Amino acid sequence: MADRQVTMAEKRLMDVKLGEVMSWVSTKDLSPNGIIAAVRRGHDRYYNKYINVKKGGIGGIAMLLTGYVILSYVWEYDHIKHDRWRKYH
Repeated sequence: MADRQVTMAEKRLMDVKLGEVMSWVSTKDLSPNGIIAAVRRGHDRYYNKYINVKKGGIGGIAMLLTGYVILSYVWEYDHIKHDRWRKYH
């Protein structure tokens, strides 16, 4: 039963071999509605795994805040880089 054949459309990206990537991408719905549905599924998976749990910790919120801090630092890096003190002016 563990060797059940799975169609290419049902496979996850981690289960696809390198030679099958193009055929796997061609089975995906790349229309705007398909992309919105994929983003919604990803959000729902994240929410159910890290936020909406019975016995949860701070992991999901901490990951979200860490991502925000890193992203805002990357956006402001040029400004921060020019404000550093230099040893030799």
